[in-house]
Amino acid sequence: MNTEAANSGSGQTQSGRPARLSLADWMPKIVMAPTVIVTLVCIYGYMIWTAVLSFTNSRMLPSYNFVGFDQYERLFNNDRWIVALTNLGIFGGMFIAICLFLGVTLAIFLDQKIRAEGALRTIYLYPMAISFIVTGTAWKWLLNPTNGLEKMMIDLGFEDFRFNWLADPDMVIYCLVIAAVWQASGFVMALFLAGLRGVDGDLIKAAHLDGASTFTTYRRIILPSLKPVFFSALVILSHIAIKSFDLVAALTNGGPGYSSDLPANFMYAHTFTRSQVGLGSASAMVMLGCVLAILVPYLYSELRGERHE
Repeated sequence: MNTEAANSGSGQTQSGRPARLSLADWMPKIVMAPTVIVTLVCIYGYMIWTAVLSFTNSRMLPSYNFVGFDQYERLFNNDRWIVALTNLGIFGGMFIAICLFLGVTLAIFLDQKIRAEGALRTIYLYPMAISFIVTGTAWKWLLNPTNGLEKMMIDLGFEDFRFNWLADPDMVIYCLVIAAVWQASGFVMALFLAGLRGVDGDLIKAAHLDGASTFTTYRRIILPSLKPVFFSALVILSHIAIKSFDLVAALTNGGPGYSSDLPANFMYAHTFTRSQVGLGSASAMVMLGCVLAILVPYLYSELRGERHE
């Protein structure tokens, strides 16, 4: 009896032949198969196809006349692409830095066990529940010189007040930063608040017994222990910045001119409205490279951490 149980547990019959898998054994594979197939075809398959098209002279429709790296050379000689990359550097750098600062500050503020913490946490998190299209539209109204903040201040008696960044090619990118920070900083706050609540309370008590101030405790003990949260927030915010499209489309539509374009908007415009599929595919692959440059170190650190545990 025990021998039969052992054989069945090892997947073999008493004669040594493999046991047949039952429907219950196959069911997880059957359930997961459609998801795996769709993922392989619609995500990784299209990524490979886009990479192939980036080496062709495809225009309105895909073609397979390979031209090597010509599309990449055209891409980096395109003034609009350089503007989009510059904007990404400004937008991404400021967006990530301000979100991290505000997120950490708000998390520390809420970690003080203040009254109405639940209500404040909900208020801070609420913008993240809104799509970037809605955020862009709302901030477009607020920043519009004719009926937004500027008009309100003038109506209040500040006749010389001017805030026309939406119409200024040199300042419009900062309008995107304002809207994006408003939406994402609450999410970062939630990440850090969860991290703060997971810090060992005995460490904090020991620091206070040693005479450390609250500021010193956070700076020397608590915040350094949240390095994984910092890294996770950095990866998430970087991913949001690189793939930002709908916020630009709703708030500025890339204007004035193309002064507020980001790479995602460049890719969409050239692929779907300018019949330059090859050039658009090349820009998409550069964006993918930026995402991988962030994700690969993150995954490497996570896997290395698991091995050491």
